[in-house]
Amino acid sequence: MKVEKKQSIYHGRKLKVEIFGASHDSEIGTRVDGFNGEKIDTQVLQEFLDRRRAKNTAYSTKRLEQDQVIIESGLLDDRLVGQFKAVIKNNCQNSKDYSNLIKTPRPSHADFVAYTKYQDTFDYRGGGKFSGRLTAPMCIAGGICKQILEQKGISVHAYISQIATVKGASYSNTDIEKVDFDKLDKDFPLLDDKKKEQMLQVIDSARMDLDSVGGVIECVILGVPVGTGEYMFDSLESVISQLAFAVPAVKGIEFGSGFEISSMHGSQANDSFYYDNGVVKTKTNNNGGINGGMANGMPITFRVALKPTPSIAKEQDSVNLQTKENVKIKIEGRHDACIVPRAVAVIEAISAIAIYDSLDI
Repeated sequence: MKVEKKQSIYHGRKLKVEIFGASHDSEIGTRVDGFNGEKIDTQVLQEFLDRRRAKNTAYSTKRLEQDQVIIESGLLDDRLVGQFKAVIKNNCQNSKDYSNLIKTPRPSHADFVAYTKYQDTFDYRGGGKFSGRLTAPMCIAGGICKQILEQKGISVHAYISQIATVKGASYSNTDIEKVDFDKLDKDFPLLDDKKKEQMLQVIDSARMDLDSVGGVIECVILGVPVGTGEYMFDSLESVISQLAFAVPAVKGIEFGSGFEISSMHGSQANDSFYYDNGVVKTKTNNNGGINGGMANGMPITFRVALKPTPSIAKEQDSVNLQTKENVKIKIEGRHDACIVPRAVAVIEAISAIAIYDSLDI
């Protein structure tokens, strides 16, 4: 039997980002090494965290944590110095909701594999360290990187492009460089609001049926200097993908035209170069602004697929690991009918970490 890890750590080119705590611990948090004296605005950081926080909406969890950022070290006169550490207090746990699930793993959760590996050292309450709750401190680290990037003229924007089977506007059919991202709804951002009501209806229908739905989030990164990134293991695609899959609900990622590019001819897929007032650009952006693992100056574009929230109130099949019997379970507690709206800020966070860590500064 192995002892459950106390923290998860991203070791980047410049940054070391540690996430610690668990869903029902007294606190969760992050430690970051590698910042370089940059100045940040703590109010802007809190506003970024608020975008991820559960709201009083029909589709969101009723676990309404305040997610107030408490900076314990690494900030002096609004400048990042030494190791940065911040925590968020957990004040709204209902651990009793999970008491009947100790030996009956929830489908599509980490319960079965985690219990098999860690046995009684696995904290099953709310998913423990495997919970999406841990994306809150991830947003602290990413929110700081996002601010620093903005000071360098680099902006990171994510939005919802699909909920269940309802598809909205995408970077693939929008002049993305002309979008005013500041005008998008902070809680349910769409490039075009025409499909918003239909998306909300699909979510509510699933909720009323004791079910859940997933969706797709797209991300656009503007202003990344040409040559940012490296080849092979340190490519921008590699770094972004590694961080994207740290988000528990993410099950797929594609850059630019993604899988669709496989059905094109080279003459269609190739992004032809041209000069625009002395600046090299491409006529198309099928490769998502990345060639050879490095930024080519065009918008970096990618999309991630998020699975439906696995905690649903419908009766499901499972097993009892103690009696070795097949059983039926009903999951109690407070869960999102759709996690996609709250995950938009998380995708911006991991993207900002990836780009900051890849910059040649």
